Amino acid sequence: FFDININYDFTKSYLDLIVTYVSLVLLLARTEDRRVLIGMYHCAHEMSHGASDSSFARLGQMVLEYDHPLKKLTEEFGPHTKAVTAALLSLHFLFARRNQGSDQWRNDQLLSLLSSAGSMLSPASSDTMACEYLSLEVMERWILIGFLVCPGALGASPQCLELWRLALQGSLYITLLRDEALQIHKVTEELLSSLKGYGKRVADLKECKEHAVAHSGSLHRGRRLYLRGAVRELEALLEDQPGLLGPKALFAFMALSFCRDEVSWLVRHAEHVTKTKTPEDYADSHIAEILFLMEQLRSLVRRQDLVLRRYHVQYLARFDALVLSEIIQNLSVCPEEESIILSSFVSSLSSLSDKGVDEKEQFDFTALRLDWFRLQAYTSVSKAVLPLSTNPDVGRIMNLIVFHTKLLDSLEDLLAETSDLSDLCFFPRPIEKMFVATMEEPSMLRYSIAFPLLCSHFSRCVHPMCPEEYPQLQAAALGMCNKFLEEMARQTCACIMDSCAEQHNLSEQLLPKHCASTVSKARNKKTLKHPSKKGEPEREKPGAESQRKDRTVTTNMDKLHLVLAELSLSLNHVPNISVFEHTVTPAQYLSSHLETRFSKAIVAMACYSQPTQEVARPSEVLVGLGSYITFIQSLTHYVGLDTTRISSATSSLQQTQPRDCQGEQTLTTIYTNWWSAGCFWGHCGFVPIPNCDVPIPWYLGPIEMRALAELIGPYGMKFMSGQSHFWVVINCSQCRVPPLLQKLVNENMDTLVQLRSSPCKPEQMAALLPRLSSADNVLKRMTIIGEILSFRAMAQQGLREVFSHHCPFLMGPIGCLTDVVTPDTDIQVTLSIFELASAAGIPCEIDPALVNVLAGSKMGYNNNIHCLAKAIIHVSAALFTLHNKNIETHLKEFLLLASMSLLQLGQETDKLRSRNRDAVCLLMQLIVAESSFLTVDMLETCFPYVLLRNAYREVCRESLLNRIPPH
Repeated sequence: FFDININYDFTKSYLDLIVTYVSLVLLLARTEDRRVLIGMYHCAHEMSHGASDSSFARLGQMVLEYDHPLKKLTEEFGPHTKAVTAALLSLHFLFARRNQGSDQWRNDQLLSLLSSAGSMLSPASSDTMACEYLSLEVMERWILIGFLVCPGALGASPQCLELWRLALQGSLYITLLRDEALQIHKVTEELLSSLKGYGKRVADLKECKEHAVAHSGSLHRGRRLYLRGAVRELEALLEDQPGLLGPKALFAFMALSFCRDEVSWLVRHAEHVTKTKTPEDYADSHIAEILFLMEQLRSLVRRQDLVLRRYHVQYLARFDALVLSEIIQNLSVCPEEESIILSSFVSSLSSLSDKGVDEKEQFDFTALRLDWFRLQAYTSVSKAVLPLSTNPDVGRIMNLIVFHTKLLDSLEDLLAETSDLSDLCFFPRPIEKMFVATMEEPSMLRYSIAFPLLCSHFSRCVHPMCPEEYPQLQAAALGMCNKFLEEMARQTCACIMDSCAEQHNLSEQLLPKHCASTVSKARNKKTLKHPSKKGEPEREKPGAESQRKDRTVTTNMDKLHLVLAELSLSLNHVPNISVFEHTVTPAQYLSSHLETRFSKAIVAMACYSQPTQEVARPSEVLVGLGSYITFIQSLTHYVGLDTTRISSATSSLQQTQPRDCQGEQTLTTIYTNWWSAGCFWGHCGFVPIPNCDVPIPWYLGPIEMRALAELIGPYGMKFMSGQSHFWVVINCSQCRVPPLLQKLVNENMDTLVQLRSSPCKPEQMAALLPRLSSADNVLKRMTIIGEILSFRAMAQQGLREVFSHHCPFLMGPIGCLTDVVTPDTDIQVTLSIFELASAAGIPCEIDPALVNVLAGSKMGYNNNIHCLAKAIIHVSAALFTLHNKNIETHLKEFLLLASMSLLQLGQETDKLRSRNRDAVCLLMQLIVAESSFLTVDMLETCFPYVLLRNAYREVCRESLLNRIPPH
């Protein structure tokens, strides 16, 4: 006696056994090398045991007999036709009720708790409890394979034929094992065509196939559409009121089972249906929501297991035990052994108490369920004293009890029975296609995390008897999960960077350089001047993008924020995912992508062009960087990222180095290259008065230096203005120097060698000063050194201001160290203190970087004549330090001799030789002003101030004459 509604476990096990056996035979027939494999097994057995396997002959005979498996199976199942037919017929009402379309589900309000709000607290129960969440796919496989091996049953009963036709209309392929499928219509037609008397069945089969091809896709698509809404409502209600999970637990498992069936059907057909006129039937861009809702329901059931345990412990003790006891008492006949088993059920259930739940007692009803299975076997035979066929109430109440006990001790097994998707591991191609479709559907982005979560279930597909599969399946699952998370992180990062770029554009509109047109319009309006109508179109003012007349009109920023919110919800859904004992952190993928993209974006903001040597102002780059960092820091509202680490590691650390972690150039490298090339080509200018006009692209001033210090930090500033630049100056042959300048340097190398090899006596330096004035090339080289030192001074000023703002508690002690240095302090101690002070931006009497360079190098560097004073002072101080000379004494001697030379030059009658005397006089004053060892009083003792006044007058007069426009 087989009846799925009464002896559920017994009937289910019997039908599973049939399907497993048939599937095994069909899979064996598909293996072309089956004879070779069996022979290898035979040889291996003989080598291991010294004798052949006693069952080998029977196995070999079976392989030979099953060369045509279906014919042999129909012969073999002939004696079992009656039992198989009875078991399948018990599915008739259940399968017809479960195999409904979405319209019928909608009319019945399937899975809806709100449709009958008055009975919301009533326990969901059924006479066929386990059948309510029995997989429709499993029933379909039972029916189709059962009638495949027992075709004679189709003509025995109209109900059998109706059941068979109904099952044939639902699917084109059914599962044998994992990704191995059976094209059921083709196989069944081939079998029935070879048998006599089945012509009508073949016609029925073709009709059902046409119906399946035409309507099965839309049938399942409608079901998926209904399930998305119904399960979303169910999950939201149970999440809000988890207490409902006690009485309505059945609804959760029914929802999981229905969703699993539809996902499995879609993936199976997407893999095997290759040619179709309706490809949309086998693709669904919204499948991610069903997967996500399944994961949510599973998670909810696991989190609320205490609710389930507390509710059903009381249910078993106070309802199930009483009903079972009453049914036992009403039995007309009950043999002793069956009576003992049933009485033990009542006793076990009556002793349950919710105290066990409070004390976290581990329940185990395995023995009870095994006894019930044994009792089903006893009472299902034809001559049973207590036949279940005439006492169905016993089976119904016991099926209810089995379900309730599983909720107490086998919750994970119940979840696996209703929602296991581990076999999808063997369908990578359709799963990846569905993921791609999900990422292209904006409304599904928030559910995209369902695909990485799906990979966490793949460990269940490893069979205990095949441990050698573990590494291969592990690699496949990890690879698939990694691919999903990488793509999600990539798209999220792209959305973030696009949003940052939008914010950058908005912040750039507020730069001072864009206010010129506004100021010009205001000025014209004040002077009543009307601009030309043919002028440029009127430019929108900053903030105009926030003014909207219609809120339904979305801007690009709206779309970016929506997509970012959806993707962030997905990535932030779970902190970790466990895949084959490996822990994966979704947010870390986004963090890695952000670090790489952010670093490239910062470099791109500099807009550096090596051919044209154009670069953005540091102040503008700083504004852009601020807008980027502000937006990235706001990501903490969306996803759990360490945004501080991302911004600091990328902007504060990597940009201070010559190369970032990817080996690409940084802001430090860009501005270093620009500065080096700018000095050689005259692209930069040093202007003491920031408000004066400069006929070059932009000048280096305090504001830009402060911004540059903010961008590349102390280490970047040290690299940019430190030894590398002096090395560029001194070793011109190793740099990209213009050919003309290289020629001039080479021609005057003897002067440079003399300057470098001299012991730097004051009288010799004073004698060299007129030579420097006449030897223009050497003068340019010294001027370049002055430019570098001027740049270094401004860089240190900017660094000092930034450093004082960020680390004021460090500047005080460093300043105190510089104050204790005296001329008598040991030179190594002095250099160490000055190196520390220089790194903090504090000006020093001796430049330690220049000392280090000159200690092992030659000398030299273009234009900006007023920078020469700084070069003379610092180079002389460095050289005097190298030769252990007193700097102040020797500079005084130098000042005296230089003054004498200039006074003698004033008596020169040759105007050509004395044409630059006024400029050199002013240079003398700049040298005194630059030096901390020389004073104006010292200068006046050897050089009359009236000469300086006259020199200023002559230089200013010439400058004014040059500015007068020609008439």
